Amino acid sequence: MSDAVVWHDVENGGYEADLPLWRELAAQANGPILDLGAGTGRVALDLAAAGHDVTALDSDARLLDELALRAGQRRLEVTCLRADARSLAPIGRFDLVIAPMQFMQIMGGASARAEVLAGVAACLGRGGTFAAAIADLDEAVAAEDAPPPLPDTGQRGDWIYSSLPLDVRPEPGGVAVEWLRQIVSPAGDLTEERHTLLLDSLTPEELEREAASRGLRAVGRHEVAQTTAYVGSMVVVCRR
Repeated sequence: MSDAVVWHDVENGGYEADLPLWRELAAQANGPILDLGAGTGRVALDLAAAGHDVTALDSDARLLDELALRAGQRRLEVTCLRADARSLAPIGRFDLVIAPMQFMQIMGGASARAEVLAGVAACLGRGGTFAAAIADLDEAVAAEDAPPPLPDTGQRGDWIYSSLPLDVRPEPGGVAVEWLRQIVSPAGDLTEERHTLLLDSLTPEELEREAASRGLRAVGRHEVAQTTAYVGSMVVVCRR
């Protein structure tokens, strides 16, 4: 298992607050589902376990390899596709395309999102649904009197991994979220590095307008509440 897989699991794998909504939308779909930014399969494996036909898309082959391994261990059928959602070639027809967590906010601005939305529209059959979660970046900035956050931790063999949120700071067009990643070896040696992720500011109204320009009509919103470890989000639902 690569470090990329471990960090992905440590920082994202424990999130479950949105799963009931993806299950609900999947149950309403009449055919295949495409999971954008599937990673190691947090959502894709959950939906496959419920009997859905799921294609998991990610640009990182290491994450997809782990997803395929986990699917095999659980005897689940998941199609893994390595691709960049910003240049999504025709890959078939889907009844539901989902973009969990902050996927649309890490694409790199409005022009990149337009490319994603064009690909989504091309993949959706008429009446198909697109649903994307948008994080509330205001929630990401902790109050001055808030207690310090706890690190997310994970283990690979005798190696210990820890990711501690350090800072959320405004950047042009969004925010930068910074973590301190630490690894403790079996011998007790500590290595650490800082990891920063840039998130675009994006409101539900903005995403709905962008989607409408690609023939995707807004039909609803669903709020996913904030948890002790994760910010809340609004899931925008559109239909082709």
